[in-house]
Amino acid sequence: MTIRHMIIFRSVCENGYNSTKAAEVLHMTQPAVSLAIKELEQNYGVHLFDRIGRRLQITDAGRRFLQYAIHISDLFSDMETVLHDWDSKGILRIGASITIGSQFLPGYVKAFSQICPDIDVRVTIEQSERLEQKILSNELDCALIEGIAHDNNIISEPYMEDHLSVICSVEKGWMQEQCISLEEFQKQRFLLREKGSGTREVFDRVASQAGIHVTPVWEAMSTTALVNAVISGLGIAVLPHRMILPALRQGLINTVKVEGLSFSRNFHIIHHKDKFLTASAKRFIALCKDCQLLQPSTEV
Repeated sequence: MTIRHMIIFRSVCENGYNSTKAAEVLHMTQPAVSLAIKELEQNYGVHLFDRIGRRLQITDAGRRFLQYAIHISDLFSDMETVLHDWDSKGILRIGASITIGSQFLPGYVKAFSQICPDIDVRVTIEQSERLEQKILSNELDCALIEGIAHDNNIISEPYMEDHLSVICSVEKGWMQEQCISLEEFQKQRFLLREKGSGTREVFDRVASQAGIHVTPVWEAMSTTALVNAVISGLGIAVLPHRMILPALRQGLINTVKVEGLSFSRNFHIIHHKDKFLTASAKRFIALCKDCQLLQPSTEV
């Protein structure tokens, strides 16, 4: 017994218990309709119709079966509609690291929602390393991170260049864009993002390559907290340039260069290598790559 049998039985009932009319509606032959009804009756060992003369009359068992047939065939039809339209009306699960999530993701999602208004976008903003774990456990379809993926099962594709800036209080005495020595740099009190963040990973990589060992006096997930600490003269920080622009424009901080150091990086789009990317997921990724059309937020 299949869903096809139920649909045929329901059609016979809805067409005045007339197998010929049901056959016309279903674009079948009348014998094929009669055979399906016979197969149902044989399968359950009951009579669904009484044959009186050349007319069909539904039995009590037939009426009960009709209730099931209507319910099940309607559910099947709903399932077919939802799943066939899933890519245009489904859910897209996106992750973003804290910097990207605060700067760019609102613009990405807004633009994507205008293109695909029926897609339900679910967002998770986490540290980059936690996003990788969610990609591996299939909790996210794709994610935007500041560093690179560290697992061979994750495809990591660069999509935008970015750089970090060294910032200090204006009261420190260093001029805007002044170049300081590496020796002077490593003597400072460092206010850094937390371990596991993409920003911290870039700092640690550049410092390690330069032979610098740093023990931060502050560690925070909040860029705002670090910028305010710098303004208060508690130390220097190395943060995404776009995130420090408001304080820089207000003259509350200065940026400085460090001899021989460059805190450049790429933002990456990641997804599991075995993940089937729907058309909507691919469209979202393409939109992120076309990032020059979107203005990032400069709020910290």
